[in-house]
Amino acid sequence: MKVDRTADGQTSDSQFNESRRWSRVSVSKSSSSASCGSTMAMKFLQLLFLLSFQLRLSFSGHTSKMESVPDLQSSMYMTLDGYPCVRLLNLSGEIGCSNPGREKVVAPIIRLTNATELSQLSAVLLSVDEIQSFLARMLNDSNFAKNVAGVLVESRPELQNQLKGFSPAQKFPQSEFAPYTSINYEWNPTGSGIMWNPYNFPVFLLSQTSTLTMQEAAIKNQKSKKSYTDDVAEFDLVMQTTKSGTHDSESCLKENTCLPLGGYSVWSSLPPINISSPEHSKPIILVLTSMDSASFFRDKALGADSPISGLISLLAAVDALSRADDLDGFNKQLVFAVFTGEAWGYLGSRRFLLELDLQSNAVSGLNYSLIEKVVEIGSVGKGLNQGAKNFFIHTTGVSSSTNETLDAVRRAQDSVKSENITISSANASNPGIPPSSLMTFLRKNSLTSGVVLEDFDNVFTNKFYHTNINSSSIAAAASLVARALYILASDTKNLSSSALTSINVNASLVEELVGCLVDCEPGLSCDLVKSYISPANTCPSHYVGVILDEPSSTPDLEYVGDISRFVWNFLAERTSIPKENASSVCTQDCSNDGEVCIRAETEGKGVCVVSTTRYVPAYSTRLKFESGGTWTVLPPNNSDPMGLLDAVWTESNWDVIGLRVYTVQNSSFDRLVLLGSIAVTVLAYLAIVIFKGCVTKALKRD
Repeated sequence: MKVDRTADGQTSDSQFNESRRWSRVSVSKSSSSASCGSTMAMKFLQLLFLLSFQLRLSFSGHTSKMESVPDLQSSMYMTLDGYPCVRLLNLSGEIGCSNPGREKVVAPIIRLTNATELSQLSAVLLSVDEIQSFLARMLNDSNFAKNVAGVLVESRPELQNQLKGFSPAQKFPQSEFAPYTSINYEWNPTGSGIMWNPYNFPVFLLSQTSTLTMQEAAIKNQKSKKSYTDDVAEFDLVMQTTKSGTHDSESCLKENTCLPLGGYSVWSSLPPINISSPEHSKPIILVLTSMDSASFFRDKALGADSPISGLISLLAAVDALSRADDLDGFNKQLVFAVFTGEAWGYLGSRRFLLELDLQSNAVSGLNYSLIEKVVEIGSVGKGLNQGAKNFFIHTTGVSSSTNETLDAVRRAQDSVKSENITISSANASNPGIPPSSLMTFLRKNSLTSGVVLEDFDNVFTNKFYHTNINSSSIAAAASLVARALYILASDTKNLSSSALTSINVNASLVEELVGCLVDCEPGLSCDLVKSYISPANTCPSHYVGVILDEPSSTPDLEYVGDISRFVWNFLAERTSIPKENASSVCTQDCSNDGEVCIRAETEGKGVCVVSTTRYVPAYSTRLKFESGGTWTVLPPNNSDPMGLLDAVWTESNWDVIGLRVYTVQNSSFDRLVLLGSIAVTVLAYLAIVIFKGCVTKALKRD
């Protein structure tokens, strides 16, 4: 390293100065000391001086710019942006990634194409299309795996159109919760399941900027194999569960080395529910979607088709319905629910149903027995095909209620013929509905009437499950849903065509929501999001996160994720009605019953509105929060069949996660420097002895 090389230079200076003192003595004694080997000694000393000067000169450019320790560190180390794969645990074990021990991992960077056989511990750089086969090899080839210190995955969006498909999920995601027996069916043919394995080495998805940095480092290492320096990656991904030896959810919760996966779902009614009115007991049409996705990397899904396209479609449909006339004239109550934690055992929908059974404050105004129909908006971002928007309706079975929903969807389709939208019933050979929150409702009551709107028939059309979306496809789905819901809520066959055609989706809003909730540019810094909340991050994360405090229907907003807070504010405003004698400004709560405070995070702009919008905690139904701030795993309950299947997912704690790159000397160069230093010392000593002997002889002759 640079510090070692500077030290060598200082050693050479001291040897030179010592020789110089002997030289002065000889000159003062006799001018004839140039005889008997003095010429050889002087040449050697000149060589030492030149070496010392060159060493000092090689570092003078750096040291002249160093004004502080941070300056030195920043010149030596480059911190990289990336998204880690972290350690997750359940009742039976662990998945995900972690450093193998308690220390950081440091290794030279090498491209996968140059890593067919690894001779030393290496940090392997690979593209996203190589990760599935690489990790499969890691699991099957122990000799290869022992030399993999860590994995760096390039961020290259342009590759997605060239790949055959990438999905870290299973071929039938969460098949154990399916309400039918054909759990070997492949809804997701490209699914590799790689995210469900444990990896005892760090894995990072690099940002685009960091990708370029690592590519340069790998090329440099490849070109300089005969040099004595390497660019190395330093991984700091030490998990508390690894350090403490707690390798399942129950043990890590006891030792406080992990936290439960979870967050906050949101539900809202249109129009608001007046609990004091006898009319609040209308039949409920429940409209569902989810806001989270499963990804190999903690805060970065490689796209967002499922389920974020469904979320955007629902928000756009609510916006369109909020402008409709005579909402109070609805014969049925519209309720919209956006669940989180669905990718991890349907945490949101299962907790929502449990809260309904308990009649908790989180679902005040709702009654499970009043739920007549369930409509779920699934993956709708890939419905565009050669200019046409094609969607499929998956149903729970044949019933009069389901037929009413199908009729409403067809009437909605007829009203938007100009938009070239087609709706088809899913293939009867399918085993049932695809993976969706509706499965939870069917497991609770197999007679539940429900449909799922998707952009695929029998298999996922999106080869990147949880990936790309198309705004025009989302807008088309939102138009269908909004008009179908208007038909169902009105519950009349004499609905005028003018009333139906007046319900129009704002295409600009859809495009804006895509930019806000899918992309990092502008991401959550977009004007729409910032008009409601003060986001903690710019890039939207669709990872469920962890429960940091006691679950509540009125949580401290610092413990609620950015997406949940935005959805809550958006729905609360869009489903609100004009206030009568309501307070106008608020910072947190409103004084009148039935009011909520929206935009409270914007400075001085909080407003009270009449709206029935609630947060619902989303976490495992087998977990209980204790008064001391700890969590207890409850025993399985035979009355809760889904609880018996609950894996109880948790995430390991950590002190810090980091990734940086810097240059080091390799060990062979260190050994060479040591041998060279020894040789210089011996030669200097011999030169001094010879020179001293020559001087002594000269003095004797004098």
